[in-house]
Amino acid sequence: MQKTMNAGISALCLVLSIACTKQQTLSEKLSPNEANAVADAQLLAAAQVHTSAKIFDGGGSDGYHSFRIPSLIRTTNGTLIAFAEGRMSSNKDYGNINLVYKRSTDNGATWSALGEVVGVGPGTWGNPTAVVDQSTGRVWLFMSWNSGDHNQSGTDGYQKIDSWGERKVYVSYSDNNGASWSPQQDLTSTLLPSNYTWDAMGPGVGVQKSKTGATGRLIIPAIGRNIYSDDHGVTWHYQLIPSGTSEGTIIEKLNGGLIRNDRPVMSQWELSKRRRISVGSITSFPAWTSDPDLLDPACQASVLRYTDNPNRIMFLNSASTETRGKMRVRITYDEMGTWPISRRIFDNLTEQQAIDQGKGGYSSMAKTADFMVGALIEVNEDTGSSSTSNRSIEFHKFNLPWILNGATEP
Repeated sequence: MQKTMNAGISALCLVLSIACTKQQTLSEKLSPNEANAVADAQLLAAAQVHTSAKIFDGGGSDGYHSFRIPSLIRTTNGTLIAFAEGRMSSNKDYGNINLVYKRSTDNGATWSALGEVVGVGPGTWGNPTAVVDQSTGRVWLFMSWNSGDHNQSGTDGYQKIDSWGERKVYVSYSDNNGASWSPQQDLTSTLLPSNYTWDAMGPGVGVQKSKTGATGRLIIPAIGRNIYSDDHGVTWHYQLIPSGTSEGTIIEKLNGGLIRNDRPVMSQWELSKRRRISVGSITSFPAWTSDPDLLDPACQASVLRYTDNPNRIMFLNSASTETRGKMRVRITYDEMGTWPISRRIFDNLTEQQAIDQGKGGYSSMAKTADFMVGALIEVNEDTGSSSTSNRSIEFHKFNLPWILNGATEP
C-alpha cells in the first residue's frame, strides 16, 4: 500500500521539477494528470477543518415548528441551495408542510433569509430532491404532495392515502441559481406508476450522468424507479427498479454504471438492518443486496462523489441499527465495495452525548466550490417529547483531511 499523502507530494514535486526544467512560460499548461496530482496534493496537505451552524431553526424566528428532510446542491456558479420541509405546526410527516430553502454564495459561510419554493394552501409538500443540469445551469427540484387532510397511515384523524393520485409528483425549476422558482408542474400522470398509492421522491439529490452512456441524463431516485430526462427536462420518464426499498440515493460509477444505495422498507429492514445496494445501468437494475458494513437504523442516508481520480465516494448516515444519533461519514475507493475510512461527525461529543442531544437523522451532501464537503444534518432540539420537540437542520462543512484524521488512504 502506498501512502496517498506521500504520493500526492511526490507528484507535486515532480510537476514543479518538470516546470522548472522546461522553463515553462505562463502560456504553457499542465496535463490533466499533472493538474489532478497538484490539486489532490493540495487537498491532502490542508489542515483539518470542520465547522457547523444551525441554518434551519425549528421553533425560531422563521415561524416554523420544525424543519426536516434536507436536500443540498451546488449550482453551476457555485451557489449552495439548502432545501427542507418547513413543518408549520408540528414535527410530524403530515399536515401543513411547505417546501423552503436558503442560499449561500460564499460556500456556506453565510445564508440568505428563508424562502419558499411552494407554500400555498394547507397541503403537505415534501421530499425535496434536486439535481443541477450542468449544461444549462437549470436547477430542477422534484417534490411529493398530498392533501393536508391525508397521510400515509390514516392516523391522528387523517384520511389514509389509499388511491392512485392522492399522492402526487411535482417539479419546479430555477434558472437563476435558486433566486426564484417556476410554478410547480404536476407530472403525476406521467411519472406515477398505475399500481402506486403511496410514493416519495428521494429525498435528497439526483445525478446528471457525465460518463459513458446517456451522457447528460438527469436522474432522480424515487420509490421503485429512477425518474429521468434525456432532453434537459423537456420530457421526463421513469425506469422501474426492484421493489423493497423506499428512500433512495443514486451515484454514477466511473464506467457509466449507476448505483442505488437505499433504505429498505420495514419488512426488509428487519431481515438484516443494513443498507440495500443495487449496481445497475441505464437499462436495468439487479436485485438488492445488503451491505454488511453499512448499518441502518431505518433512516435515510446520503452519498456524494467527491473525486474521480482518485476514485472517492462518500456516504453519510447513522452507523447504527438502533439510533439516528451515530452520524458517520465514510469513504469508498472501489465504488461501494469496501469502506476503509470513516469518522464520526459529532466526535466532539461522546456517542451517548450525541444520542442524548438528538444529533443526527436525515442528511444531504454537496461538494463546495472550495473543495470541501457541505452536509445538512437533522438535529432534535429536545424541547419536549419525541412527537412535540422542535426539529432543526445544521450545516456542517469539513474537508478531506478532517475525515482522514491522519489515516492512510488505500
